Amino acid sequence: MTAEGQVRSEVHGHIFKIIIDNPSKKNAFSPAMMEQLSDALTELHNNEDHWVGVICAEGRDFTTGLDMPKFFGPAAEKRNIKEGNVDPFGLRKRCKKPIVTAVQGIVFTIGIELMLAGDIVVAADDARFCQMESKRGIAPLGGAHFRFLSRAGWGNAMYHLFLCDEFSAQRAREIGLVQEVVPAGQHVDRAMALAETIARNAPLGIQVTKEAAAKYIEGGEAAAIAYIPKIRDRVLNSADAKEGIQSFIERRAAVFQGR
Repeated sequence: MTAEGQVRSEVHGHIFKIIIDNPSKKNAFSPAMMEQLSDALTELHNNEDHWVGVICAEGRDFTTGLDMPKFFGPAAEKRNIKEGNVDPFGLRKRCKKPIVTAVQGIVFTIGIELMLAGDIVVAADDARFCQMESKRGIAPLGGAHFRFLSRAGWGNAMYHLFLCDEFSAQRAREIGLVQEVVPAGQHVDRAMALAETIARNAPLGIQVTKEAAAKYIEGGEAAAIAYIPKIRDRVLNSADAKEGIQSFIERRAAVFQGR
């Protein structure tokens, strides 16, 4: 494992397993790891021997989100997803293969957005969810602003997006963000079992089912995705964003001014 972690993959028959591997930092994503995730999802998308994807993570936590200083700090790393690659958040290009995501422990910010960019979520019963970007002076920019809504409904989505609160795996299942909750330590095995069941079905039939389902919602998603640059500029250029990131680096409570 590299010093900053990595995203690696394994092949199990027709199942392509993608593993987030940075447990010493609670699987926080560096820019390099985000590139690696995009490359892995693109491999899943393009390789016709891969029929189903499983995304999981090493260690006690799925991910705390982005390694903020590496993305937004003075020493931020400038990296770009390759042209034509699958976007990890399914904003520019969605993976055509079915994806089962297994989550555990901390599932914060982009952790929720990554799992919602897939199709089915299995959560360990110790999973804890939080869409906390607005606590840091910014906003969800990886799809939570519309996928949370489509999965959980307006009231449930706004409840958690506005409160920026932490909620349990059982709550996530009740509102539709998670499809199964299993004992901690069994979530990856259960996700693999579901993937094996899916892989016994006709791969083309599964893929066109996902394609057709995406057509149903892509009009609304397209409008929401097109709006992201506008909200990104508004929040990332704000004084509150600078305060939120600085307070995170200094490990103190942020003092926001609404500008």
